[in-house]
Amino acid sequence: MTAEARGHDPYAVFRHASFRWFVVSLLAMVMAAQVQLVVVGWEIYQLTQDPLALGFLGLSEVIPYLAVALYAGHVVDRRDRKAVSVVALVVLLLAAIALFAMSLVEPVPTRAWPFYLVFGACGLARSFLQVSRSALVAEVVPRDLYPNAATWRSSTWQAGTVAGPALGGVLFAALGARWTLGINLLFGVMALGTMLLVRHSPTPRPTGVVRLLGNLAEGLRYVRRERIILGALSLDMLAVFFGGAVAMLPIFASDILKVGPEGFGALQAAPGAGAVMMAFVIAHRRPFRHAGPVLLAAVTIFGLAIIGFALSRSFVLSVVLLAISGMADNASAVIRSTLIQVRVPPEMLGRVSSVNAIFIGSSNELGYFESGVAARLLGAVPAVLFGGLMTLLTVAVIGWRVPDVRRLGVIARDS
Repeated sequence: MTAEARGHDPYAVFRHASFRWFVVSLLAMVMAAQVQLVVVGWEIYQLTQDPLALGFLGLSEVIPYLAVALYAGHVVDRRDRKAVSVVALVVLLLAAIALFAMSLVEPVPTRAWPFYLVFGACGLARSFLQVSRSALVAEVVPRDLYPNAATWRSSTWQAGTVAGPALGGVLFAALGARWTLGINLLFGVMALGTMLLVRHSPTPRPTGVVRLLGNLAEGLRYVRRERIILGALSLDMLAVFFGGAVAMLPIFASDILKVGPEGFGALQAAPGAGAVMMAFVIAHRRPFRHAGPVLLAAVTIFGLAIIGFALSRSFVLSVVLLAISGMADNASAVIRSTLIQVRVPPEMLGRVSSVNAIFIGSSNELGYFESGVAARLLGAVPAVLFGGLMTLLTVAVIGWRVPDVRRLGVIARDS
């Protein structure tokens, strides 16, 4: 059956059992990461009362993440992608065990550096996992289902960002850090166990000696040559880097909106809730006929929602605005993921995914650090407001300097 014939079926990719195991593993891993972030982020801010400490939490993860991302792409294109994913998930499980063990120690840690150390190990593992998992999809489902798979992979990730913070906030408020981190171990076990059940058709690997630097350079040259992909990645990186309001949510929940751990969990979950709603909309419609303009419009809406959140003093309005930001962010994420899955040759997916991982890591974790520094210098509200305004400026610059993005229509192999 052709892609056109089954394009109306939003659930076509779920007819493949391995993809179902794949998304369960992804959901469990994201939930584990989000629960950890809720607990550790809250604990660090209560311990230090310093917004910069929250920035350092992101920095402790992003430095090792970025340091090995390109090498991870080289490894993923030379080794079994499922095996790389499994090893990374084992490391993440060990990190979750370490956080739980730290909560059992009496007295509990009174400094932030042990948490930074564990998050650094998570950064290393997630770099390999991000690259290998992105490339693995091409070995799990047929090529004509890549756009459908990209939509559901993105929505599954977003579903974890909904359930994880909400569950983390509720468990943390009811049971405290120790039991929340203990329950979190179950998600790590589930992520690893279901990944082991995934069956795939490995992409043929190059034989003979492949020079590391030459292999990495080939991936970088490809991204640079594909201006649409480069423009889309740059737009996402800069928008999320400056629009990283999520990093400041502990401050907004504790000091501005004064809603406590339960409200913090709701605020953290709101972007993901909006993203899941958008994912269902995208999955039930045909591919965008004008993907480029939609991409630029989505990031514009994201920036406006962040500005509104910075100015809001209503908890309900803040939740709504964060949900809108998540809807817009997921629309751009699906377009970006589909671009990579559809247009990049399978044998280069590891290296191109590693470049994508650098852009994602830069935008998310470095965005956390930028937000922490800006909040320290300007205050939390001006920092988030500044980030939203810079996001709008980013859209204008990319739309002007990369016209190929404006002109992007239906995403296809030869578009």
